[in-house]
Amino acid sequence: MTVPPKGHPVAPETLQDQLTLDALAADLLFREARTASEFLDDPVADEQLRAAFELAKMGPTAMNIQPLRVTWIRSAEARERLLPHMAEGNRAKTAAAPAVAVLSYDVDWHEHLPVVFPPAAGNQEMFAGNEELRAQMGRDNAHLQAGYFVLAVRAVGLAAGPMGGFDAPGVDAEFHAGTSLRALMVVNIGAPAAPRHDRLPRLDFDAATRTV
Repeated sequence: MTVPPKGHPVAPETLQDQLTLDALAADLLFREARTASEFLDDPVADEQLRAAFELAKMGPTAMNIQPLRVTWIRSAEARERLLPHMAEGNRAKTAAAPAVAVLSYDVDWHEHLPVVFPPAAGNQEMFAGNEELRAQMGRDNAHLQAGYFVLAVRAVGLAAGPMGGFDAPGVDAEFHAGTSLRALMVVNIGAPAAPRHDRLPRLDFDAATRTV
């Protein structure tokens, strides 16, 4: 394959022969996928949500700690409890989404170390005595897992609308009281309606990367 000179953007279609995924899969997960703000009225099945999670959980995390936790907002009563904690600009879209997931991280992820990463089981006591470190590692790795989650939602044929505009302490008090979970992100999920605008620009390779 001929590589164009530096500074000349490469059209994505010319890179397709570098991918193991076929063009349809690459479009579904990346090139044609959009962040959804509006959805069709099509229901989202529990099986679709489970299938998305079963994919997302396979992505790597530090020491395999897997701190991401998902609270599915499925009942009308739970939705009504969530809405007051959403930022005003996100409230209507969350009210209308077919499914909503609250993504959180578990500060007590270290309790699972003997199962998920036996070689580090001996460090469990050290982590137990350092909540600040656990919170940092949990949040960092749950953010990583949130990216996998968005792609997994796309892989089951749905669209995701991840949002950080909400009152996290309020959501924790509402849904996570008495637990070690801390809310990280709210994701609206469903079959997407037609987008209202074109995709916003992405930085090209030369603008976003460097070789040393």
